[in-house]
Amino acid sequence: MIGKTFDELTVGDTAEFAKTISESDVYSYAGITGDLNPAHVNEAYAEKTFFKTRIAHGMLVGGLISTVIGTQLPGPGTIYMKQSLSFLAPVKIGDTITARVTVLEKLPEKGRIRLKTTCINKEGAVVIDGEALVSPPRPAKA
Repeated sequence: MIGKTFDELTVGDTAEFAKTISESDVYSYAGITGDLNPAHVNEAYAEKTFFKTRIAHGMLVGGLISTVIGTQLPGPGTIYMKQSLSFLAPVKIGDTITARVTVLEKLPEKGRIRLKTTCINKEGAVVIDGEALVSPPRPAKA
């Protein structure tokens, strides 16, 4: 199975993936990456910060965008080439985040797609805003 090819994509196409960020997600990400910043893994420390509690790693949350790109839009076979992210608000353990990807532009000269990428919390606030450049899967050869 492959995702949508360049010709199958249309400006405005959108896909989403939602996930509740768990304590296990934060600890697993910290262990995998080695990012043991106490703002993420130490509640006693985090209580003294601006946020008053532990927050999820920004890149953990941003990784949800990759889920949408790699599984839905364009989907399997897509090559992720570039991503810009602005981290606009914290994500706390227990927050449900929806990653949304929207086709902004088709770049026919190289068969690439420019995408709007956002992560939104359950209150509707954008917590991450950005853009991605991808190479969608090529059509299957007969």
